[in-house]
Amino acid sequence: MSEEAVGLAAVTVLGVLEQAYFSLQVIYARRKYSVSPPSTTGPPAFDRVFRAQVNCAEYFPIFIVVLWTSGVFFSQGLSSLCGLLYLYGRFRYFRGYSQSAQGRLAPLYFSAQVLWVLIGFSCLGIFLSFCRVYLNVDLLQVFYAAIGLA
Repeated sequence: MSEEAVGLAAVTVLGVLEQAYFSLQVIYARRKYSVSPPSTTGPPAFDRVFRAQVNCAEYFPIFIVVLWTSGVFFSQGLSSLCGLLYLYGRFRYFRGYSQSAQGRLAPLYFSAQVLWVLIGFSCLGIFLSFCRVYLNVDLLQVFYAAIGLA
């Protein structure tokens, strides 16, 4: 199993490293703008960095769950690729939000679309697996037969 999931594991570790990077950026911003814990507000430049990190952290558990669900039940390759795109989008989101509130919007929409694709892959993969395991119907085989590929 470990070799089968190497793509998903690599994207997961990369995501954890990205989250660590975002957290470090908040620490640097705290020092730069003299915002001591437990304060969570300060100059607008600090607030943007802080909010960008918190927003990314809020979505991270959702991302990890749908990444792995999609990878296990649908396609590890496509899911890993989508995972990389999502992480790239969140990185751009963080950088954009750190510079200006408007700078977060395009990357936010991009990463949200990728997340929805992963959710769709997860749902489709679970549905197809459910049909195969519990209903003894392989819908992919039925589909391929219907279009003449079986």
